[in-house]
Amino acid sequence: MAELLKGALVAEALAERCAAEVEACKAKGVLPTLAILRVGERDDDLSYERGATKRCEAVGVAVKNVVLPATVDQATMLATIEDLNKDAGVHGILMFRPLPEQLDEAACCEALAPTKDVDAATTASLAHVFAGKGAGYAPCTAQACMEILNHYGINPAGKRAAVIGRSLVIGKPVSMMLMAANATVTTCHTKTVDMPSVTREADIVVVAAGKMETIGTEFFKAGQVVIDVGIGWNEEKGKLCGDVCFEEVEPIVEAITPVPGGVGSVTTAVLVSHVVEAAQQVAGI
Repeated sequence: MAELLKGALVAEALAERCAAEVEACKAKGVLPTLAILRVGERDDDLSYERGATKRCEAVGVAVKNVVLPATVDQATMLATIEDLNKDAGVHGILMFRPLPEQLDEAACCEALAPTKDVDAATTASLAHVFAGKGAGYAPCTAQACMEILNHYGINPAGKRAAVIGRSLVIGKPVSMMLMAANATVTTCHTKTVDMPSVTREADIVVVAAGKMETIGTEFFKAGQVVIDVGIGWNEEKGKLCGDVCFEEVEPIVEAITPVPGGVGSVTTAVLVSHVVEAAQQVAGI
């Protein structure tokens, strides 16, 4: 059986570190604070907001909830973002997306101050990930993948990695982060010819296909580490599932993240760590 790379242990380790860093910030007169900017009452936004708030409170990070109606206009939205940018008591801003269709989402993202953009909504943050220059933070889910590898002592250096997916949220940034960790990376996508032959040659496979239980045994071989980023509700099975056919693949590979209980449980912990890191910059730590 494969080793289960459980996210709870990773999140706990991150929380322990963050709690100590929060106390150091407080000693400098800085209370790390996350502003959560939500438009409307989407169920998924509310669920993530509850999880993020709970995670913040557990380590001493304050949360400022800013809620705008679903009918908000562009001028009001941009003015709200600018107020948060200027608020010295706010160190990180999480803006839920997608935004209502009357808003220019790209413009709203670019309006965020990169130094407070704790989930890589701005191109400046992505440039930081891709080029290692300027301010900003990696997308939380992409960094969660790296945190899991690090926690379980899986060093990408010198290894071959395959990433299934090329989105700006996960696929592309995690490919760059693996490369920065000295892995040799192949990014696969819908136009990749004979994808299983590519992934079978990898030591580490990150799956962010966005299609539930579509990645089966033909993609893997013994000895591989599999990070499954996908999550969706399987009506037939009555449970949450990832992009990987877990029951079939788990007996083959060396280690794999479960769904649920894998990458998702680390994502909010990474978000909190970004807020604390931003506060440390203000505190001069």
